[in-house]
Amino acid sequence: MSELPKHYEPADVEAKWYAKWLEEKAFSAKPDAEKEPWTIAIPPPNVTGILHMGHALNNTIQDVLIRWKRMQGKNALWVPGTDHAGIATQNVVERKLAKEGKSRHDLSREEFLKEVWAWKEDYGSTIVSQLKKLGSSCDWDRERFTMDEGLSKAVLEVFCRLYDKKLIYRGNRIINWCPRCATALSDEESEHIETEGALYYIRYAVKDGKRKITVATTRPETMLGDVAVAVNPRDKRYSDLIGETLVLPILGREIPVVADEFVDPSFGTGCVKVTPAHDPNDFEIGLRHKLEPINVMDPDGTMNEQAGPYAGLDRFECRKQLIEDLRQGGLVEKIEKHMHAVGHCYRCTTVVEPRLSPQWFVDMKPLAQPAIEAVRDGRIQFVPERWTKVYLEWMENIRDWCISRQIWWGHRIPVFYCDACGHEWAAKEIPGSCPVCGVKDIRQDEDVLDTWFSSWLWPFSVFDWPAQTEDLNYFYPTQTVVTASEIIFFWVARMIMAGMEFMGDIPFDTVYIHGTVRDSQGRKMSKSLGNSIDPLEIIEKYSADALRFSLMMLTATGQDVYISDEKFEVGRNFCTKIWNAARFMQMNAVLDTPVDPAKTDFSRMTLSPDDQHILSKLSEAVRSTEDNLDRYRFNDAALAIYDFMWHHYCDWYVEYSKGVFRGDDLQRRQDVGQVMHYVFSRALCLLHPFVPFLTEELWHGMGYNIAGDSIQTAPWPNALSYEQLSLWGVESRLVEYVDAKHDLIRVGRTLRSDYNLTPKQQAKFIIRPAQERTGKLLREDVASVSTLLGAESVEINRDFTPAGAMPSGISQLGTVYMSIEGLIDADAEIKRLKKQLGTVENGIGGITKKLSNENFISKAPADVVAGEEKRKGELLGKREKLRKLIEMLSA
Repeated sequence: MSELPKHYEPADVEAKWYAKWLEEKAFSAKPDAEKEPWTIAIPPPNVTGILHMGHALNNTIQDVLIRWKRMQGKNALWVPGTDHAGIATQNVVERKLAKEGKSRHDLSREEFLKEVWAWKEDYGSTIVSQLKKLGSSCDWDRERFTMDEGLSKAVLEVFCRLYDKKLIYRGNRIINWCPRCATALSDEESEHIETEGALYYIRYAVKDGKRKITVATTRPETMLGDVAVAVNPRDKRYSDLIGETLVLPILGREIPVVADEFVDPSFGTGCVKVTPAHDPNDFEIGLRHKLEPINVMDPDGTMNEQAGPYAGLDRFECRKQLIEDLRQGGLVEKIEKHMHAVGHCYRCTTVVEPRLSPQWFVDMKPLAQPAIEAVRDGRIQFVPERWTKVYLEWMENIRDWCISRQIWWGHRIPVFYCDACGHEWAAKEIPGSCPVCGVKDIRQDEDVLDTWFSSWLWPFSVFDWPAQTEDLNYFYPTQTVVTASEIIFFWVARMIMAGMEFMGDIPFDTVYIHGTVRDSQGRKMSKSLGNSIDPLEIIEKYSADALRFSLMMLTATGQDVYISDEKFEVGRNFCTKIWNAARFMQMNAVLDTPVDPAKTDFSRMTLSPDDQHILSKLSEAVRSTEDNLDRYRFNDAALAIYDFMWHHYCDWYVEYSKGVFRGDDLQRRQDVGQVMHYVFSRALCLLHPFVPFLTEELWHGMGYNIAGDSIQTAPWPNALSYEQLSLWGVESRLVEYVDAKHDLIRVGRTLRSDYNLTPKQQAKFIIRPAQERTGKLLREDVASVSTLLGAESVEINRDFTPAGAMPSGISQLGTVYMSIEGLIDADAEIKRLKKQLGTVENGIGGITKKLSNENFISKAPADVVAGEEKRKGELLGKREKLRKLIEMLSA
């Protein structure tokens, strides 16, 4: 046992232990037939990523689970890795080139990819090093990258299998297009944000020139690509117009009026412009009515030659100019404000443009059904359970997945074309010639695959599938995936589909969905709001352990996490409390031999009621912590440990022990020391998954590493059975007595506080027990009661009746009286209390006036009004108490 320094220095301790863990490969896991595997494959952060609070929360949860399972004796493996993040990484490198005065088009594809790989080598490990600072116990020798050779083989294998099954196809369909990134996006990558726009009512003339109809649209610039106007066949207002010809404003193109059930007669005017090249619903209408699409926009969001006089204008500039021209022609009936959901690129936030484009798709319905059944029959469970419904609704209405991207960084689509004979085929390796006609002049598709096409294979590709490796057969399926709700569809659902299709088995059995990290005002953290808290700054200021424990204390199952800088003081103060308790034990609870929990036997020892109480509370804490971890109730698990360590152990048992250590009974001091070390060592094990660094430091510092082992591999504590506690002499009646004794001590301490006694002022206490058996227990335990009260003396007297007014309070064990004779200046104390009373009276008057104000009551938020009413109630209670104290002193 080495002496602990007075102050805990977390930065030095955390750096020391993480380096040692890495050196000793403490996180390594290999197949072992004698042990049960327990695996997590990390949600791979983007290689461009920098640790933010969402990462900190997500990875702390995973690390808590892995460390807990490791201590339970499982062969726990946490596979780390990063995602190549196609669009995001290409954007980063393009910005780097722009600073050099270049664009990617100044380079060949191969030269650009060399630039990206070079950037990845220089900066791609940033997020990994930051995860290490957090304390993540990943098996770093297994680190994977979605573009590494093994994972790339898996991607090619999957593409070719699906292509050969005709589940991958190329189609000319409406997709989400980002003009900034110049690529297609899947439906899930287009984030819809409620936006205040406008609904433009534009007049279209009937060809006969006798009348006009009005069409409502939110995107007037696309009217230049109109090929029809549609009405509902049951809408009597327009039944005579069906089959008529209209003249498109500005361009003068003749377009028909068609009848289609899709049209909602209640929206706008009931007349809908049909633009098949720029709207997914219009595209379907166009197919039904054999209308030829007209694309009026280039990939960069500028209008093309089909837009007539607006060619070359940006789409939004075109909107402004077009509306002005329509106004001039008297063709704008009105413009209304209109809230609607507008798609934005999930990477650069540019407004997405629906665009007709030839792209590659995966036919998802055949893949979805087995994944639906896996959740329906309970093989995979969502926590919280409410996400099951969200998942099933999405899967049952799943749309085909657009998997092609018009960028260079990523897995290039392995489809090849022979222009000589027209053959198209998919191949895992680049072929030398056309397999049909033998021509060597073949070409590969230019597009790359969606980043998620590699990520959906993650749970088995990290084990080198399609090879049937020992790792794959042992560690797959994994156990738990921890993620946020926004990627249930991007990633979780697709992983389930991939696991069922290619492995014939579920990829994991539990999906834990944690909440979103928000600031204290409930706003999502973002750079634009300037409300982000940097976890690395919190680690530097408070420690990684403090960050982790504070986050877990705040993480209620599935609920959003509200944080502010000062909330991390909870974790820091808790760590300091534990450190100080350990130092106290080193100075007082000195043992002849180190504690070995497996060999601890208290049956030969006479345990005091306080000894029995702390052993019972330890057992409760073990049971509660494990039960809550089993149910993914991380905040309740953390709270169970916190409550036990802070209150039961430090506040009560350590304080109780001080009286013992000051005494002359050497055997009693040895016994209490033995109990303290046993309980403290078990508590450190409970705490380790949450607070790995401090617990490792104390495990060694307190001499608990008997075999030189790490706390990481120390056995997880078992809750002591009733039989075991009984064998050690723990009686439930004495445990209940100590609970009640603590209530008595609180009452006595409140009396001391009421009369402003300093810690050095020792008062005389008289306790009138409620029952004779209680009095017997108190008389046997009077020394500890006196120590905890800081009393000059404690008298237990069932017949006591004060001669006059005397400070007192009711406890569970009886009435507590405190003599203040010779301890206070009554006149001075009355003066002080009257001053407090005046302040309280003023406060009550102010709040009463506010609550009587109808203007305040009607306009203030309900929670503000409730807060004022609560405050008034508290002040009324305080006023009553002050009045009684003044009355007591005056008597």
